[in-house]
Amino acid sequence: MAVSTRSYAIAATVAVVAGLGIMWGAPVLFPSQDGDDIFAQCRRGVVGGTGALGGAFTLVSETGETVTDKEVITKPSLVYFGYTFCPDVCPLDSTRNAEAVFLLDERGYDVTPVFVSVDAARDTPEMLAEFTDIMHPRMIGLSGSEEQIQAASKAYRTYYKVQDPSDPYTLIDHSTQTYLMFPDIGFAEFFNRDVSPESMANQVACFVDAYNAKSK
Repeated sequence: MAVSTRSYAIAATVAVVAGLGIMWGAPVLFPSQDGDDIFAQCRRGVVGGTGALGGAFTLVSETGETVTDKEVITKPSLVYFGYTFCPDVCPLDSTRNAEAVFLLDERGYDVTPVFVSVDAARDTPEMLAEFTDIMHPRMIGLSGSEEQIQAASKAYRTYYKVQDPSDPYTLIDHSTQTYLMFPDIGFAEFFNRDVSPESMANQVACFVDAYNAKSK
């Protein structure tokens, strides 16, 4: 779809995502699986553990290749579910994530931003590449079939709903958390929309330091 069409879609929208805090408005407790939380000093009162959230997925990358979670999350990663036609929420959140990663880059931390589209109908690999290239050179864009997206969303316990599948300019209601994931360990923390790039970078750095210390 041409950029001009996308601009029309954004201009035509009269509502943004509603009720996103219903599922995730309060802190979520995930009990540690092994009783040994290496990230305890980094948390904001959220207890994490291996397998608490996240899991296997098979999606299509912005290069058109079919990839799995093992091929995507090869280093500390910030994973966000959204869609490129989103009028403001997704661009703002993705920009915040990218800014946090740029700050981490300056401090020598290698963290991958990942954008998973829940818009199977419109988010082609080319559209995702256009979106992610604007955000950060290392941001990975993923989408896929409706079945693939549903499976990934279920693994991460996210919510999304297409308001009107027959409308080419439809909005999609979706949750807006960003998930910090590590290879082998999996889920470590989530970040809400009100977290600043600086705060996110500082907290992610703490998690990465703890992860690296355990890996030595």
